[in-house]
Amino acid sequence: MTGPAPAVAAMRVAVRRALGDLGPGATVLVACSGGADSLALAAALAWEARAGGPWRAGAVVVDHGLHPASRDVADAAAATCRTLGLDPVRVVRVDVGTAGGPEAAARTARYAALDAVADDLDADAVLLGHTLDDQAETVLLALARGSGERALAGMRPVRGRLRRPLLALRRADTEAACAAQGLVPWHDPGNGRDPATTGLPAGAVAREDLPLRSRVRSEVLPVLEEVLGPGVAQALARTADALADATDAVDSAAAEVLAAAVRDAPAGERAGDVVLDVGPLAEAPPAVRRRALHDAAVRAGCPPGGLARVQVLAVEALVTAWRGQGPVHLPGGRVASRACGRLYLGLPFAAADEDG
Repeated sequence: MTGPAPAVAAMRVAVRRALGDLGPGATVLVACSGGADSLALAAALAWEARAGGPWRAGAVVVDHGLHPASRDVADAAAATCRTLGLDPVRVVRVDVGTAGGPEAAARTARYAALDAVADDLDADAVLLGHTLDDQAETVLLALARGSGERALAGMRPVRGRLRRPLLALRRADTEAACAAQGLVPWHDPGNGRDPATTGLPAGAVAREDLPLRSRVRSEVLPVLEEVLGPGVAQALARTADALADATDAVDSAAAEVLAAAVRDAPAGERAGDVVLDVGPLAEAPPAVRRRALHDAAVRAGCPPGGLARVQVLAVEALVTAWRGQGPVHLPGGRVASRACGRLYLGLPFAAADEDG
């Protein structure tokens, strides 16, 4: 008796390992777009649940509404998940904003939808189909942007209830797993695939209109592989792994500094504004201080992933090199300014001059 195809077996083992700490009765959801990565992951979760995994296994399909076929694609992905035996299966249609750019806005809307469904179903874990290729693209983009070590550490296998079982597997593995199981994935036109496979008319997505990540995938990484030799993606993923532990240590220290620095907002200030005492920030090591300031800016409303290092350094200068300079403009329409020994992060407002 022959076993499953190697790629299928690899998917199932990855899911089994990722969920090994969950007890009987846990609810596990898979985020499924209908693409090869998430479809292969959904099939693996469904198999493991049927084969004795003690979990309630369901799926969430997020329809971003960003192309004409999005509703049909989402409904088809949901139907496939139900055929695989996943239950419940939820389709969530979201409105994608503009904060942080198209990719960041779509990501923000997607994760908000996943969180809402996970809360509603009391889910213990939500599985995401990111692969080693996605990790390599993330690290390369972070390098190109001059990002800090948190971005270079890439995506984490576990963050809260989000889990990424496939980070050690390649995109080719997910495509092979789909083919071996007779699953037909949808190819997002934003990934630069042949329009004939997307259900959209030829020329619907011009090369220059592709998201930056898609151009890195289809244009940059192949050139790096050609010039530097095979293994570039794996090397970039190893860079993320090498930085992960150090990033966790800085994150922990930054959380302590931020907790020590946070002050109540003055009466009349808007909800969401973050007020910090500059003292604890000034005393912190630079890497810890910058991480704390980054997190404070996100807490104040800057889109996650949209804050560049140069902006964090400008905010840091309000703490360490105060000369009466004006506010620092941040993504999401937020600003950072200093007054009376306090750092204010939030929507623009008139701050008093620093009095020393």
